Amino acid sequence: MTTAYSVPIDNGSLIGDDLPVYTRKDFVSNQEVRWCPGCGDYGILAQMQKMLPNLGVRREDLVFISGIGCSSRFPYYVETYGFHSIHGRALTLASGLKVTRPELKVFVITGDGDGLSIGGNHLLHAMRRNLDLTVVLFNNRIYGLTKGQYSPTSEIGKITKSSPVGTTESPLSPIKIALAAGATFVARTIDRDIKHLEQTLDAAARHKGISFVEVYQNCNVFNDNAFAAFTDKEVRQDKMLYLENGKPMRFGSNNEHGIRLNGFMPEVVHDVADDSSLIHHDTTANPVLASILAGMDYPEYPVPVGIFRAVDAPTYEDLVSEQVAHAQAGGTPDFNSLLRGGETWVVD
Repeated sequence: MTTAYSVPIDNGSLIGDDLPVYTRKDFVSNQEVRWCPGCGDYGILAQMQKMLPNLGVRREDLVFISGIGCSSRFPYYVETYGFHSIHGRALTLASGLKVTRPELKVFVITGDGDGLSIGGNHLLHAMRRNLDLTVVLFNNRIYGLTKGQYSPTSEIGKITKSSPVGTTESPLSPIKIALAAGATFVARTIDRDIKHLEQTLDAAARHKGISFVEVYQNCNVFNDNAFAAFTDKEVRQDKMLYLENGKPMRFGSNNEHGIRLNGFMPEVVHDVADDSSLIHHDTTANPVLASILAGMDYPEYPVPVGIFRAVDAPTYEDLVSEQVAHAQAGGTPDFNSLLRGGETWVVD
């Protein structure tokens, strides 16, 4: 395990009530960014650095934790504290840190291999516990760092170095997993729409509780154009459904198409005259709606992007802190009575 920083970071200039004034440059580290030219990771990094100054959080209270993979270089490139941990274990470190230092703002950067394969178990439990973590999963549907093996999100039949005649496994859906595990904030965005990417990261970072963001990220070396059919700028208005809370689900270059429900089945409606028959998005509604949206697969449907669900719930670290405070309020316990109390017995 490596630690990105070992000494306190200078706060910079302060104003008002000692809140720092930052710009994007304040979150750019002195480390050389080492991803393949054209990698979608550059866009995610840039929008994260652009978003961070607006959070109103001091740099020394920000932590980025990653596992292993191309995405996991992230902590080196952000001028905050950070850990580059071991494969699939970023969430274990983040969970321990958040419980012991709940005042910190903790980001977890992971990938479809790191987060959904070896780290899948930890991702599930962090979500069900509702730890106040912002988890950003880079999904390029391939193992990039190890040079092009299929990942848990690779489509069935995918030909790779580890599946030369095509995969025989159905892919995992990160959004479906997050919803099933009870994540209180679930969203999807894409690396090629930088405005939407920044807005989604900002909303996730401000959420109190577990935030999960799936980013469709292009690996131009080992899985180029995996999402191009619907993410390219020329086609995305007709192929993607941008979810906006409280608004009807419309898409198309002129918003001429929409989504309605027939029972529990979504239907595409062309040349919609009015919004009365369309689904109006509600991020706080019963999670069934979010699950229906997560099941809308391309090309039968446009690809939903945006916030699927955002609800309030008690966080794990707050509940733990309450338990500790309650125990401490009872006074200092007698160690001997603790040792010999409860279920003890003597073996003759």
